[in-house]
Amino acid sequence: MKKDFISLADLAPAEIQGLLDEAVALKAEWQRGGNKPLLGGKALGMIFQKPSLRTRVSFEMGMHHLGGSAICLSPDEIGLGKRESVADVARVLSRYVDGIMARVFAHSLILELARHSAVPVINGLSDYNHPCQGVADLLTIYEKLGSLKGVTLAYVGDANNVLTSLLFGGSKLGMRVVAATPPDYAPSPEVLEPARRFAAESGGAVEVTADPHAAVRGADVIYTDTWTSMGQEAEREQRLQVFPPYQVNARLVSEAKPEAIVMHCLPAHRGEEITDEVMDGPHSAVFDQAENRMHAQKAVLASLMR
Repeated sequence: MKKDFISLADLAPAEIQGLLDEAVALKAEWQRGGNKPLLGGKALGMIFQKPSLRTRVSFEMGMHHLGGSAICLSPDEIGLGKRESVADVARVLSRYVDGIMARVFAHSLILELARHSAVPVINGLSDYNHPCQGVADLLTIYEKLGSLKGVTLAYVGDANNVLTSLLFGGSKLGMRVVAATPPDYAPSPEVLEPARRFAAESGGAVEVTADPHAAVRGADVIYTDTWTSMGQEAEREQRLQVFPPYQVNARLVSEAKPEAIVMHCLPAHRGEEITDEVMDGPHSAVFDQAENRMHAQKAVLASLMR
């Protein structure tokens, strides 16, 4: 039966841990001189509605490391759902490639691609969630702290697609995930309800607060992201009035554990959600996290296309 990678909510805890273990092994193998050609002769079709640095390069290099190839398809080349129906794009690409990765605005497009594709579909980002980033983030925490169960992650800022995947993945693996957001920008009940259910099953916890200082107190990880995501540009000025108390700066970091790490999925708006002092400072794991997109995605690709 065809498997897709749509949301961390769809995976059992053992499956997420299996991806992390494989990513660790593939990264170590790559550092020793290169990966085995697990996907030799395989091709990944990559659909982009949104601009990309990390997603495109990490998937393209990931396929290259595993002996396969990747084809990048820009909005002008496809016009997903405009020039051609989503269903027809999925049916045609399925005849050419062994897997499809899509980075889109609306999550419904990912679901429709998966419904009509005969090959695995990977959610490279949607307005709902970002599971590829989630696996890379969990991998980074696992590497830095040696464990996930019992780790406290404080997310500070906007309850966006990245937070959704952190809530799902962290709660499945027994983490305590605390989201500090302005009241009008908090996670939705549709996200919190399953995350809290997963946490109850794993021994983790999911908490929401409007106080960033309370959230980071005793935290092992502080995580932030841009206050205005792609597609929200019209709200930028309003958001710039609301979010400054949620900036991750040296004072906020000092309230976490002394050995806490700071994460950001990038691109960063330096001076807004995070200061240069923190992003370039000793607590920052930001660029190790960016590299781990490639290693985490190799694990996802191998699990689906091998």
